[in-house]
Amino acid sequence: MVGLKVGPIFYKIGRGSFLHCFFSTVAVRIESENWGDKYPVLMNQLYKGEVLSKDVDSLKNELNDIKAKFKDIEIDQVVWSIEDRSQQPPWGDKVTETITNLSNCFITSGGKDLFEVFYTAIEASQRVNRNLIIKSL
Repeated sequence: MVGLKVGPIFYKIGRGSFLHCFFSTVAVRIESENWGDKYPVLMNQLYKGEVLSKDVDSLKNELNDIKAKFKDIEIDQVVWSIEDRSQQPPWGDKVTETITNLSNCFITSGGKDLFEVFYTAIEASQRVNRNLIIKSL
């Protein structure tokens, strides 16, 4: 189980492979496989484990841009692993009709939209002035 941690608060995401899928999809579909080229806070800082509280505003801006760009990309363009492009998501081609593009296809194991989990953790980080950390339980 992996999630985002701000101080003592843990925001559950799910399996590490699911979160890696999100990062892989960003790198391949928006950054032309140049990891961290367009989104250095998300792809370099957060992926490596931590975003300083002073950088969470930049993280939020990056996520807003990614979400907007994902709206124009079909669900079948999800990348499960940048390292092994032959891997397919565990859901295969079985997606609900509410999932229409990449902007709304990343649903956590708790049933929440991944972008909303990111935004909630960012708001907490801003409120308490603590770093945002990826944590594995």
